[in-house]
Amino acid sequence: MLGTMVSPSAHPAPVPSEQLHRERLLPGVGGFAAILGFAFFTFVALSVVDLRAAWVTSVVVGVGGLVAAFVTAPVVTVRDGELHAGRAHLPVRLLGPVEVLDREGVRAAMGPDYDPRTFVCLRAWTGGAVTAPVTDPADPTPAWLVSSRHPRALAAAIEAARTA
Repeated sequence: MLGTMVSPSAHPAPVPSEQLHRERLLPGVGGFAAILGFAFFTFVALSVVDLRAAWVTSVVVGVGGLVAAFVTAPVVTVRDGELHAGRAHLPVRLLGPVEVLDREGVRAAMGPDYDPRTFVCLRAWTGGAVTAPVTDPADPTPAWLVSSRHPRALAAAIEAARTA
């Protein structure tokens, strides 16, 4: 499935809330296991030198890795009539039709026909994304491609914010 166009009439009335969608694009279980696994291997490597140093270093590496994963994970929100992806934001009224992409759709969107001017907030572990052309003629960015674990909900929130 390359993509599905989302029609505004396919969604219920807009939610009266200012924030219609929010998700933090954290790594999956495998990403967190890799961080903790690296901390364990740090402990094993240093335990032959000094057991106390091994414990301290592995705890610092593990906690530091987990904190870095949380701090660097972008937050995707639809609030106050804008789509926010990390630090970037754009009014939803400047977006064209939203297309929901599954993993294969994301792969195709990032393939040979990819326009490098496209704004991309992509995390491979999320599995899905939404894309929409930018309709502002003054904006050099032709489209936005934003990862989401819940791309249908994100597309519905964009459409709800557009009609609000």
